[in-house]
Amino acid sequence: MKQLNSTTEIADLRRGTDLSKGYAAVFATVAIWSMPSLFMYYLNRYYDPWAQNLYRYTVACIAIAPLVLYRIRRVGPRIDMRAIGLCLLPCLPNAVHQITQVMALFYMGPGVYAIFIRSSVIFTALLALAFFPEERLIIRQWQFQTGTLLGLIGAFGVIWFQANAQSQDRHIALPGLFIAFAASFCWALYGVLVKRPSAQLGSIRSFGLISLITSVLLLPLTFAFGKIGTPLHVGAQVNLILIISAVTCITLAHVLYYVAIREIGVALAQSLQLLCPAGALGLSAWIYGERLTHAQVWSAAILLLGAFLAMRAKPVATTEAAENI
Repeated sequence: MKQLNSTTEIADLRRGTDLSKGYAAVFATVAIWSMPSLFMYYLNRYYDPWAQNLYRYTVACIAIAPLVLYRIRRVGPRIDMRAIGLCLLPCLPNAVHQITQVMALFYMGPGVYAIFIRSSVIFTALLALAFFPEERLIIRQWQFQTGTLLGLIGAFGVIWFQANAQSQDRHIALPGLFIAFAASFCWALYGVLVKRPSAQLGSIRSFGLISLITSVLLLPLTFAFGKIGTPLHVGAQVNLILIISAVTCITLAHVLYYVAIREIGVALAQSLQLLCPAGALGLSAWIYGERLTHAQVWSAAILLLGAFLAMRAKPVATTEAAENI
């Protein structure tokens, strides 16, 4: 009996250690993912959207490369042409999302964008219904129906009541509205399409390939529409901030997020990501002086409530696809 108690205590201690590791990872992820829009908003002063995303993803690809090589040496799926084909499809909406999210920050502050992008949870659920027949049962759940309606109303309100920075209009310019919704929709589409390669190749291998392919896709776009030589014309401090944003917000956060999923579960790890907009808004108010109108505050509350309800209705498989990289 004493030995059994000892074994039980060891198991409890190990479980407690795993939970502590999981919570540490998820709160570190929340802190990191409160900052991407602030970094991009700052970099918009120096980098065009095409060059900014090309170099951020290239740095992220280089940063994840040692982990990918380590995984390749271990037993697991090989990275071959089939693996590249699996990762190519989700890279297309990912590249569009990366460009449109930076463009959206010309029309709104980083805090507003961080709130609005939570609407991707709603779009992810809707797209999952179309792509995965086994998940269509969730449309009958009141949490999903109510959450979807509230989320879409809140998302529209957060953007619509954003003042137009280029005129005296009380509402955001229509191009900004379209770009913001395109960014959210493409992020959701990427989240659904990345489900298959992530499941078959693993998170590290799939992200390594996706970051590489996305960088390759962004290269000709930067030559055509951007300024490929931007890093040579901005200061070392600006380039350092770009590198820090890529390594922390893309590579490190991705790895930490999967540690959190493994230790505390997908549902809790994903739910806690709803804290990110609060962190982004607080930091943006402090650094950039961004403020929300009363209408935006109410819309943000409705959006986050809707996103939370929709997430509660989703099966694990859908939530798992919404990896925030």
